[in-house]
Amino acid sequence: MEPCPEGLEAAYNTLYSPDAIQFIAELVSTFDTRIEQLYWKRLKTKCTYQKLDQLPKFRNSPERHEKHWKVAPLPQRLQNRHLDLGDVSPANTDHFKKALLADVQGIQVDFDDGHCPTWKNQLIGLYNIFKVVHGQFSGIPSLSTLPILMLRPRAWNMIEHNMMVNGKEVPGPLFDFGVLVFHNAHELFKEGSGPFFYLSKLEGADEAELWNDIFVWAQQKLQIPYGTIKACVLIENILSSFEMDEILYKLKDHSLGLNCGIWDYAASIISKFGHKKNFMLPDRNKYVNMSRHFLKSYMLLVIKTCHKRGAHATGGMAAQSLSMENTSRNSEIIENVCKSKLQEISAGVDGFMVYDIGLVPYINKLWKQHAPEPNQLSVLPNESVSPEDLLQMPTGGVTVNGMKHNVQVAILFIYYWFQGRGHFQFKGAVEDSATAEISRSQIWQWIRHKASMEDVNGIVSKHLVSKFASEFITECKKNNQFCNSIDDYQKIIAAKEIFLELVTKREFPDFITTFLNNNYIFWHFHKHSISSGPKCHL
Repeated sequence: MEPCPEGLEAAYNTLYSPDAIQFIAELVSTFDTRIEQLYWKRLKTKCTYQKLDQLPKFRNSPERHEKHWKVAPLPQRLQNRHLDLGDVSPANTDHFKKALLADVQGIQVDFDDGHCPTWKNQLIGLYNIFKVVHGQFSGIPSLSTLPILMLRPRAWNMIEHNMMVNGKEVPGPLFDFGVLVFHNAHELFKEGSGPFFYLSKLEGADEAELWNDIFVWAQQKLQIPYGTIKACVLIENILSSFEMDEILYKLKDHSLGLNCGIWDYAASIISKFGHKKNFMLPDRNKYVNMSRHFLKSYMLLVIKTCHKRGAHATGGMAAQSLSMENTSRNSEIIENVCKSKLQEISAGVDGFMVYDIGLVPYINKLWKQHAPEPNQLSVLPNESVSPEDLLQMPTGGVTVNGMKHNVQVAILFIYYWFQGRGHFQFKGAVEDSATAEISRSQIWQWIRHKASMEDVNGIVSKHLVSKFASEFITECKKNNQFCNSIDDYQKIIAAKEIFLELVTKREFPDFITTFLNNNYIFWHFHKHSISSGPKCHL
């Protein structure tokens, strides 16, 4: 283990006790071989689709064709999944506290898309959860009266560089999961409140089976009843959309259903098939939304598959934020969010997320007016969805504004990671790793295929992207944005350079967060938060 960040000794000694470290070490050792197989299979799959020119198809599996199996019944607290708050990093203590007091069913307690995994942030976030669960958080009532804590560990692409087991760095999701269940599982179970999880960025049913076996192992080790742990799988990868029945089946005794978003899912299409020009996604702000055929089909399939199996189907997060400065725009924002979410309710979802707590009363009213029952499991769509439906790319071009927006979002995401923040407000919306992922992915794809601009003469090129990036930095400096100190200026310049490196790589980097997490510059900016001392190897 890395040494303790200064000032967090109490949290460090509580969370990383000898017994907890031993538990994590056993967990990692038990599943290390299968995790290595997961990484190799991902690499092999990527080569299959990129080098052999293949496309995914539905499995011809017993799980898909057998009509009568269902997921295990859910406990009472999970019957109503109408509204979660999304992107709630527990390392942001003030925001986390406000979320705990909100009138919602759940909180996505996020160590993934909306969180920056510095060693300090991990410790603060994990300890804040510990304090909530154990009744030690000042001003926060008992666990049974709070929204459900939907714990979201990091995805498999993330490594925890600060702990090693058997000479290898630990997978980030196992580190997060291990600490969370070791310290909190008994209290959560006693209160009928978990442990419940969101599982990010799975690439198929084999990965769901791995998580199921991890749950079984942890329940046996901690002596809590089989089936206590429940998890909602985020269908954020195009390959998982072809294996939804199988994913639910592999987790059927621990399943909390499936969730569909938009930007990670869309970015995964570029990651897997973006080398093909016929999979080029147009300007996302103008042409990519949940009404487009490929995304509408994806949501329909999530709802149809889940409800057929007695599982909840939940939609993505409304990222819009109410304005504190320009309150005259808020009625328009509320109207747009409610209109979008009403479409999802009408389609049959059982719930979804918003980021802004200020939107909660309006969304709650929407549910009461249009779908007052705890869930919509009785809604069974009749429409069929084919592989072609899921892979039908929308038509449209590239605009200057769309291109500049993607450049700015991606640069600022990297900049805020350098600041230790996993999400940020920009132009009326919250931006996180999902929007950064689609932003840099589209720029890479447009450069690769020399996409034509629809509002000016010309094509997307490395030179043009570099020009827009430099103009953005100049504008920031002129307006004293993100450049208020020498340190800030160094970070925004470094962010621009890393962004340009990302979007001009010969081979597409799979995840922006992996790229940053393994980047020396990122850790250089955060090394001052760690006190001196030796790393512990187990």
